[in-house]
Amino acid sequence: MPQPLAERMRPKTLDQYVGQQHLVGPGCVLRQMIESKRVSSFILWGPPGVGKTTLAQIIAHNLEIPFYTLSAVTSGVKDVREAIENAKRNRFFNNNSPILFIDEIHRFSKSQQDSLLGAVEQGVITLIGATTENPSFEVIRPLLSRCQVYVLQPLEKDDLLSLLDRAMTTDEILKTHTFEVKDTTALLRYSGGDARKLLNILELLVMGAEKDPVVIDDATVTARLQQNPMAYDKEGEMHYDIISAFIKSIRGSDPDAAVYWLARMVEGGEDPAFIARRLVILASEDIGLANPNALLLANACFDTVMKIGWPEGRIPLSLTAVYLATSPKSNSAYLAIDKAIATVKETGNQPVPLHLRNAPTKLMEQLGYGKDYHYAHDYPGHFVDQQYLPDALQGTIFWDPQENAAEQKERERMEKLWKDKKKYKP
Repeated sequence: MPQPLAERMRPKTLDQYVGQQHLVGPGCVLRQMIESKRVSSFILWGPPGVGKTTLAQIIAHNLEIPFYTLSAVTSGVKDVREAIENAKRNRFFNNNSPILFIDEIHRFSKSQQDSLLGAVEQGVITLIGATTENPSFEVIRPLLSRCQVYVLQPLEKDDLLSLLDRAMTTDEILKTHTFEVKDTTALLRYSGGDARKLLNILELLVMGAEKDPVVIDDATVTARLQQNPMAYDKEGEMHYDIISAFIKSIRGSDPDAAVYWLARMVEGGEDPAFIARRLVILASEDIGLANPNALLLANACFDTVMKIGWPEGRIPLSLTAVYLATSPKSNSAYLAIDKAIATVKETGNQPVPLHLRNAPTKLMEQLGYGKDYHYAHDYPGHFVDQQYLPDALQGTIFWDPQENAAEQKERERMEKLWKDKKKYKP
């Protein structure tokens, strides 16, 4: 029985690799690694089917070094240690360390991740991890600090169409057929930026065609997938689309749509931690200072869901989703930090004003550290007018209060305290 089309079409070289040009394009970081024959440990973060495993295999093939694979779903600490021992035996003097590729590394427990630390630090292995979840949440800090994180994006329309054409014209089985491509809207929509799904759907169309030409159009694709609901990874396909609809419904203050998309995730078997984490992010980004209690509730929801799990976890998730959807909205804090980060990148390391510096030694005190600093609590209203920003950034406004009762109250207070020194947008 032949391999699935997605496996037959797996690229062997960077020239066959589709997408992720920000990483593998000319002069980009992973291409430079391969061309220089020097690879350091890294983690690939992105949605399913965008080429994480393939990229790791291409790197190992180009460097001609041993390549070991573990799946975090089926492997334990013992498997990790055995792979590390095998890597030690297969490492040659002055050669690159063998690559240990761990798929779904976010599913590794803390103890499993701890077992990798020594080997990565000592250069026994070069670790390449793949994850669909944010590594800053799922990978322990000591391991994360030893790895670069590279973000892979869903494949663009042109990438998917290029892959479709290559499959129809170069695959040994598919090129025995003729194809009539009428429209690709449904094919691309159901693929969701996932190369594997695109190829799975294409293979399904070929298998379902009674004769040539194999017709690719919206009606045929939709009909085939409805008739064969398990022909593609439905949970994976909808994973990112549905969480996006959920977040946008809450941001758009539609509690009914929010609960509907939440129900879709509950019924689809979504990881409750995945939903709860995004509620915490959403409370900070989209409700923010308009209702600071939203973050407290979202964080309490996360803790509660972690304690009770399914099916009861649906209740605090629903409570929080409705609360966030019906709350006033503000993204002023989110915009403020992004504006401040952009300023830092543009202006570099501005010196801290001397009066704001600590003076733990006599020399620092003699140099003027902390001189003329005024302790705010010693003044009426616990406020004193003094400089807090670097000299070059005096008068810069990062936080712009938005039109909601809570922020307008704080705006009035700030303007009263600072008088004409803080002028917010009307």
